[in-house]
Amino acid sequence: MAQAVRVSDQTKPIIQERSRLASKGFTYLVLLVLGILMGFPFLWTLTSSLKTPPETQFFPPLLFPAVPQWQNYVQVFSEQPIGQWFLNSLIIAGIAIPGAVITGTLVAYSFARFSYPGRDVLFMVLLSTMMIPYEVTLIPQYLVFVQIHWVNTFLPLTVPAWGGGGAFTVFLLRQFMMTIPRDLDDAASVDGAGSFTILWSIIAPLSRPALATVAILLFLNNWNDFLGPLIYLNDPTLFTMSLGLRYFQTVPESTGASKDNLLMAATVIMSLPALFLFFAAQRYFVRGIVMTGLKL
Repeated sequence: MAQAVRVSDQTKPIIQERSRLASKGFTYLVLLVLGILMGFPFLWTLTSSLKTPPETQFFPPLLFPAVPQWQNYVQVFSEQPIGQWFLNSLIIAGIAIPGAVITGTLVAYSFARFSYPGRDVLFMVLLSTMMIPYEVTLIPQYLVFVQIHWVNTFLPLTVPAWGGGGAFTVFLLRQFMMTIPRDLDDAASVDGAGSFTILWSIIAPLSRPALATVAILLFLNNWNDFLGPLIYLNDPTLFTMSLGLRYFQTVPESTGASKDNLLMAATVIMSLPALFLFFAAQRYFVRGIVMTGLKL
C-alpha cells in the first residue's frame, strides 16, 4: 500500500507537466490557426500582386502564380503616379503627427498635473466630442475651408491636427501621465524647475511609451484616411495613397485587360510603412497600451 502511494506521488508531477504541455500546445495551435486566418488576406494580396492578368481571373482561384511577375511593381509606377501619392501621404502624416503629439501632450499635461476651476468639466466636454461622428462636422468644416481657400490643398488635412491632437490623444496621454508619481514634480520644483521644464525633462521622457502609441495610431489614421482627402483634394497630383488607389481602380485599362494584379501591387506598396512601423515600434505600442489607465 505504501509503495503504491509512493508511485502515485512520483507520477503526479509527471501528469501535471504533461497536462501543462498539452494545454500550452493547444493554445499555440489555436493561435497559429487564428494567425493564419488573420494573415491570409495579406498573403492573398501579396501573391495576387505577382500574378498575370489572366491568373487573377482563374476559377477556382490560384493561391500562387505560376511565375512571379515582379515587373508588376515597376509597371504600376508607370500606370499612375504612385510615387507622388506615396510622397503626399508622407507629407501629410509628417506634418499632422508632430502637431497632434506636441499639442496633445500640452493639453494632457494640463489636465493631469494642474488644478483649476472647471478642469474636470472641460475634460468631460472634451471626451464627449468623441461621440460626435466625423461626418456631422464635415460640412461645416468644409464650408469654412472653402471661405479661406484651403480646399484642394494639404492644409485642411494637417493644420487641424495642431489644435490639440483630438480627444482620444489627450485622453490616452493624460491617463498615462497620471501614473507618474507627483513626487518627481515636487522634487524638480524644489530645484527651481518650471512647469515646461518638468514636462520636457521628466514627464515627456517617462511618457515615451504613450507618446509612441499615440504617434503610431495617428500615423495609421492619417495614412489610411480616405474621406478627408476625398472631400478636400481634387487634383490627382495631390491625392494620397488611399484616394489614389480608388482613383486607379476607377480608371479603365487601355488594353481592356484586368488590372487587379497592379491594384494588389499598389496595395502592398501602401501597406509597407504600416508594416515597418509595427515591427519597429511594437514593444513601445504594447507597453503604452498596457500601462495606460493603471491609475485614474
